[in-house]
Amino acid sequence: METTLREVIKQITFKHLKKFKGQVFGQNLTGVGWVAGTLPKLYEKDGVIELPMADVANGGMVTGAALVGRRPFYIIRYQGYNWLNCIFIVNYACKSKEIWNKPAPMFIRGLSSEGGLGPVSTSSHISIFYKMPGIKIYSPMTKNEYTKTYKKFMKSDDVFYVSEHRKSYENKIEFKNSIKKNLDIILMPISVTRFEAEKAKNYLNNNGYKVGIIHLYELKPFVLKKKWISMIKSSKYGVLMTDNDYVDGIIRTLAHKINEQTNKKVYVLGLKDKSAGYTLETSNFPPSALEIINKIKQIKIKKRV
Repeated sequence: METTLREVIKQITFKHLKKFKGQVFGQNLTGVGWVAGTLPKLYEKDGVIELPMADVANGGMVTGAALVGRRPFYIIRYQGYNWLNCIFIVNYACKSKEIWNKPAPMFIRGLSSEGGLGPVSTSSHISIFYKMPGIKIYSPMTKNEYTKTYKKFMKSDDVFYVSEHRKSYENKIEFKNSIKKNLDIILMPISVTRFEAEKAKNYLNNNGYKVGIIHLYELKPFVLKKKWISMIKSSKYGVLMTDNDYVDGIIRTLAHKINEQTNKKVYVLGLKDKSAGYTLETSNFPPSALEIINKIKQIKIKKRV
């Protein structure tokens, strides 16, 4: 049986606690679900530290653990809580290495999700971290991506923000980029929108379009590979980026970087500009495959006969 991303995260966490004597901080870690099944059933004696329901202060406790070399994992169960948890991280942990030559390496696991979660807990909110110096941001949706990200962390002394999505935990597949010259458009999806972008790409290519895809998970530092630049430049309509964050955030920043290096139009598609409610009907969901397809059709790409 193939291993899921959930199991890989659990295995990495177990190894980090047992072999490397790390720590895991967060709220309600050992409660119902063990963080959606991604946390091994270990306790305080093993390095699993339950934090109080005081989000603003908790980042300071984790920063302290990072400063003394414990390489803590910090689990933020809902990414909307980034707004509360970021204070000590961005104003101390991220700056400590540069200003005082005292690194504070930590591995922040920010979980995102949608559907009846209300205006605070829902969706992805990594944009508020993105502009700060001293932080690296990744959004792995596969087993290999997550493992590579963890290995980079263990070789680094920086703050890592790892943006997860609960819908990815059952994933067993690895995504592959699909690009060549003279495409109509290239999709560049982030986070959970990568699953829907794959569906959209397959549908469009089966219906007379020429659509490529570049999967993004290394978000900061963000590097456009030479091959990507070449393929984007040769495309007819440029790039369509998708994300499960609001469009006036990280996706706009990355779109500008792509435009600067390719001089091609970059379209963006993300959350609607509204607050999410507590029902499915009032939730704010990331773009679906159908919405991606319709967006490409709106760009007036001509169907190839």
